[in-house]
Amino acid sequence: MDFSLTEVQAMLADSVDKYVANEYDFETRQAYAGSETGFSADAWATMADLGWTAVPFSEEDGGFGGGPVDMMVLMQHLARGLVVEPYLANVILAGGVLRRLASPEQKSRWLQPMIGGELHATLAFNEPQARFDLASVSTTASRDGDGWVVNGHKGVVLNGDTSDLVIVPARTSGDMHDTAGISMFAVLADAEGVSRNAYATVDGLRAAEIRLDNVRVPADALLGQVDEGFAALDATIDEATLAVCAEAVGIMQILKDKTVEYSKNRVQFGLPIGSFQALQHRMVDMLSACEKAQSLLVWAVMTCAAGGEDAKRAVSSIKYLVGSDGRRLAEEAVQIHGGMGVTWELDVAHYFKRLVVIGTLFGNADYHLDKLA
Repeated sequence: MDFSLTEVQAMLADSVDKYVANEYDFETRQAYAGSETGFSADAWATMADLGWTAVPFSEEDGGFGGGPVDMMVLMQHLARGLVVEPYLANVILAGGVLRRLASPEQKSRWLQPMIGGELHATLAFNEPQARFDLASVSTTASRDGDGWVVNGHKGVVLNGDTSDLVIVPARTSGDMHDTAGISMFAVLADAEGVSRNAYATVDGLRAAEIRLDNVRVPADALLGQVDEGFAALDATIDEATLAVCAEAVGIMQILKDKTVEYSKNRVQFGLPIGSFQALQHRMVDMLSACEKAQSLLVWAVMTCAAGGEDAKRAVSSIKYLVGSDGRRLAEEAVQIHGGMGVTWELDVAHYFKRLVVIGTLFGNADYHLDKLA
């Protein structure tokens, strides 16, 4: 089996590496994260110009027709820059639902401007009571003439404070935990009755709590068919899970490399600490964890690309590994760096925080282990 990248994928990886190296150093990233919006509009426009926002979409929708392997390549290489621009929220989450459910007219109105970097969107799928259960939807949508009235509360909405469009799963029939009866709505963020409480997350990104109080939306805000939105939501979250796992594996490799390099330069008792056998053993364990994670990631990506029966098992397998071995590797990196490993000024601490957040996104290690069992 050939695991080498295609010419296009290699060019994609090279473009991301060059951008991060030349335009997105750690100090720049911190300045963007500390800004009012939590990211740079100019950097986002550059990413759109480079075609990264078009990668997973079909040519008919204005994209490049990329698949899971292309997304793996992109996310692993973006990991080096700890990019704070809302790629996950816009392209993978909101974009994933729109490309699966939106009509041609809806794609023209929302998806294509999002691909062009002109419109920000997000998927408000979390609810306070859900605890990783996608079908646990208490937000409701009821008919109101030709339109709908939406009521509910969505939590930890990524990029929720700066999004122009919020994709809202709402229950139109059935009980709260039924997969049937969930419909998807495109709600304008400035619609009457939408309130947002924004905050920074521990990894330097931003999210918001969103409340919808008698929000009236027109009939063409419905994406797809009534009561049949869960399948698209589920597939989008699987895709997003795989994407953040690719980012996590990239971060694991970066932390391993930075720790090995630090151990060569940090001198204690007159010797580089990398010469101490106990630390060598720990860094070998880090290398083993990276190799295992990379292998499992490739298997998961290829399984999902083939659409096999094991696709969900593959996603849960890599998410469990990232949430368990990934966190242990990050802890080792911080400990070997010593006290400076937890300082704000060192990028290692921020890679660690992002890896911890990824471990919780879309289900933690225990949740995915239960799914596997």
